[in-house]
Amino acid sequence: MVMMTHLPRLRQLLLLQPKFLSSRSRILRSPPPLIRPPTFRRSLMGSSSSFSSSSKLLFRQLFEKESSTFTYLLADVSHQLWYVFPSKRLTISIWLIDPVDKTVDRDLNLINELGLKLIYAMNTHVHADHVTGTGLLKTKLPGVKSVISKASGSKADMFLEPGDKVSIGDLYLEVRDTPGHTAGCVTYVTGEEADQPQPRMAFTGDAVLIRGCGRTDFQGGSSDQLYESVHSQIFTLPEDTLIYPAHDYKGFEVSTVGEEMQHNPRLTKDKETFKTIMSNVNLSYPKMIDVAVPANMVCGLQDVPSQAN
Repeated sequence: MVMMTHLPRLRQLLLLQPKFLSSRSRILRSPPPLIRPPTFRRSLMGSSSSFSSSSKLLFRQLFEKESSTFTYLLADVSHQLWYVFPSKRLTISIWLIDPVDKTVDRDLNLINELGLKLIYAMNTHVHADHVTGTGLLKTKLPGVKSVISKASGSKADMFLEPGDKVSIGDLYLEVRDTPGHTAGCVTYVTGEEADQPQPRMAFTGDAVLIRGCGRTDFQGGSSDQLYESVHSQIFTLPEDTLIYPAHDYKGFEVSTVGEEMQHNPRLTKDKETFKTIMSNVNLSYPKMIDVAVPANMVCGLQDVPSQAN
């Protein structure tokens, strides 16, 4: 740890670390120690999303048009922190969900403009339609941790299991197991407590799309499993929970659990009808799959070092 003896009343300052926690009290590797400043600048207060009432939340929904992929940036702006290594600076730690390699520079520019520090680059699953930006982010921002489900079989710095919680500041994302599109899909859901963003937010990957769902005919997909995942893990959330998918092809940005339970043309059906629908989708072979899947199985770059926890 870097000692900062020139700070007044050092012993009265709280040492903080972004934490990776689980429901089983599992703590995985964290970034270097931080010192919380005695004051908080309010220039970044307030959510950038008109849908969330939390004054703690900084939220951005970003779009990559070639693969129609959404990337999500989230931070707890109530926790500005002094990073003492490699240099002292005031910043806010963030998550980035489902980054895309082609828009890494855009994401980095936004992170720098807002004075943020990326801690966790997280994927909802091993994507087949684009290469994740996680590998590039790790090379450009040393210390970034790649995160994905253990069930994905992919390489990463941190592996998630159902019930895990990934925490930054006072906010956390709960991991829900939602396989079916692929064998390793997970959904990240904000917490249910009053001090968490309200209404809740679910980052569903390809498990639930707005008025649709991901295909189930490759990468260990199963229509039976996807139906059970959605109805047990997503449709059991409060109906006002905001659904933020990994993709959209029709110009939508957000839905709710209640809307999808009522209007989703596939997932509102009974299971057998759903399975029949999915077996007759007849989609073409994904044009990027032969490139994207092998790359995403190793964090997005063949030469990116990864470590299992």
